[in-house]
Amino acid sequence: MATARPRPQVMRLSEAAAARIRDLMAKSDRPIAGLRVGVKNGGCAGMEYTMEYVDTIAPTDEVVEDKGVKLIIDPKAVLFLIGTEMDWKTEKLSAQFVFNNPNQTSACGCGESVLLTPAKRDDAQAGAKAAH
Repeated sequence: MATARPRPQVMRLSEAAAARIRDLMAKSDRPIAGLRVGVKNGGCAGMEYTMEYVDTIAPTDEVVEDKGVKLIIDPKAVLFLIGTEMDWKTEKLSAQFVFNNPNQTSACGCGESVLLTPAKRDDAQAGAKAAH
């Protein structure tokens, strides 16, 4: 009988990103189940990251809990996000979430859109080993 391999953790958070998300969620005027992260077609490079608060978690959602934050990953985005670290960067004139994604092959000059390639099966398996 074959044994099931552990699933890779799709995303992880830096300490700064987790702290920022916890702070934002604590200030919300309504209960939040988590932060949904996904990708959509758009921008000059082809794809954009999406983020939104969610009230409920769908049965098909991938749920990642990291550093006290619940990330809900859109099932259509899982292969594009495997191995990604989400960070919070504060610079002199800006502050923003940054995605350090090994599946990103290029980005536009403005930094708003990216070109992503779905993770290959070998990449997903390597991510599973790195997560443990």
